[in-house]
Amino acid sequence: MTDRDARLPLISLIPNMVTILGLSAGLTSIRFSLDASLTLAAGLLVLAALIDGMDGFVARKLNAASPFGAELDSLSDFVCFGVAPALLIYRFGLDGLAGLGWLAALALAICCCLRLARFNVMDKDPSADTKSHFVGVPAPAGAMLALFPVFLFLSGILDLHDAPIAVAAWTVFVGVLMIAPFRTMSLKSMRISRSNAVYVLVAAALVVGLMLTRLWLFCVGATVVYLGLLAWGAARDVLRRRRGV
Repeated sequence: MTDRDARLPLISLIPNMVTILGLSAGLTSIRFSLDASLTLAAGLLVLAALIDGMDGFVARKLNAASPFGAELDSLSDFVCFGVAPALLIYRFGLDGLAGLGWLAALALAICCCLRLARFNVMDKDPSADTKSHFVGVPAPAGAMLALFPVFLFLSGILDLHDAPIAVAAWTVFVGVLMIAPFRTMSLKSMRISRSNAVYVLVAAALVVGLMLTRLWLFCVGATVVYLGLLAWGAARDVLRRRRGV
């Protein structure tokens, strides 16, 4: 193989560059968490979650998916949606519990790691269906759920600084949701009729407008909606198992 044959087209590195951008946001969030700058730390994790939804899409559109990119994405997800949220939620409302608060933060990070490891194994298993649904809450969604107390505080709805036990219980609960063996929805499997496409576009415009003007209120609303969808999906999964489907 000549040197020319061994060269990579620059366009094939674009998905990895997007992943690195998201990883940089997650790492910078850790820095601001250590400085107790909660608004910046939380905003960077929201940005990392948005970027995470882009790298796989870009890789598929450019036909640039690779095993290296998949491993890089998984490692980035652990930092951005396991380590960074655990440190942020600890700085927000768990440090007053001393060791117990740190255990709750550890539980969140470890459950995220286990969830990503399980996904990687399932993704390599030809018999596993990872396209139509996820098993357990995905790492980015889990991170956003874990930050729900922070979103409530930043939106001015509720301050849970004086309720560290509630914050710790919520953090552990979210970690359990990540590794729980129930099906959760995947955007890749969602389909809409052509006649309803215009309404989806209008809704998307409203969502973007709300994100740009009232970001934390949007995060609270999105979390509540997602929790409702999780409850509905879990109930449907229980019925499916009872019927033996």
